[in-house]
Amino acid sequence: MTQPYVLLIRLAGPLQSWGVSGRFALRDTHPRPTKSGVIGLCAAALGLHRDEPLGELAETLFGVRADHPGTPLRDYHTVGGGTYPLSPRDLATDHRRATAAYPDTAIATGTGTFGRHTLDSWYGAPKKIAADPVSGALVSGEVRRNAMLTERWYLADAAFLAGLQHSDPALLERIAHALEHPKRLLWLGRKSCPPSGELALGIVPGTLEEAFRAKPLLPAAGVPAAAPATRARPWAWIESPHPLPGVGPISDQPVRFDADGPVHGLRWETRHRITIDQHASEWDIIP
Repeated sequence: MTQPYVLLIRLAGPLQSWGVSGRFALRDTHPRPTKSGVIGLCAAALGLHRDEPLGELAETLFGVRADHPGTPLRDYHTVGGGTYPLSPRDLATDHRRATAAYPDTAIATGTGTFGRHTLDSWYGAPKKIAADPVSGALVSGEVRRNAMLTERWYLADAAFLAGLQHSDPALLERIAHALEHPKRLLWLGRKSCPPSGELALGIVPGTLEEAFRAKPLLPAAGVPAAAPATRARPWAWIESPHPLPGVGPISDQPVRFDADGPVHGLRWETRHRITIDQHASEWDIIP
């Protein structure tokens, strides 16, 4: 049997967001990093383009241990709505707005000033601009907009130990080097969530479960010292190469990361309580 190896990856930062089915108005987060998100992180580090095949990168087995699950954080937004000071573009694209904002006397005397006038029931960024059927002048078909409410969910102050298992240590070494010398910007699921500190924590022989048992909990900023290793039993989710009894399916196998949206397939994983070895060596990491 071929010897497996595991690349350990530290996923920690002030905020993380691993969306599953988020859209503009509601962007959720999974309670732990997803395989598609972590493979996307590695693909960006390697400099792969969206239309490039993932190849052996997607063939790695994925696992993640929740050392510090973090706290769910809801970020509430309102977009648009109300009235805003008029700009030259507003007046140029709708003569009705210009007439209402600047009477003929003001235009004639040059006393009209941009940026200091608002109009009731008029939004300061015209939409649906088209030619008026009577005059032919450009007018806005939507002069007022209602505010759009959005919710964005994050994990605050979380730290996860992820692992990629493969039989080729050279592949894992290329990924590890890329994570520390990325060709593209990296983030923890969303562009507003950059990672902190080291990502690649080394390559160890063995399976994902063995690697998770042999390593202590990650340190995290603002988190008290972890309990002794003999009592620390974090949850871990480990991918299975085959659908077996007791193994659940999850639509999280990355196929490609098209610009129009990623494509995923099914993979299988199990959840474990990890009992960390009492002889596990401490991390030399700044949280």
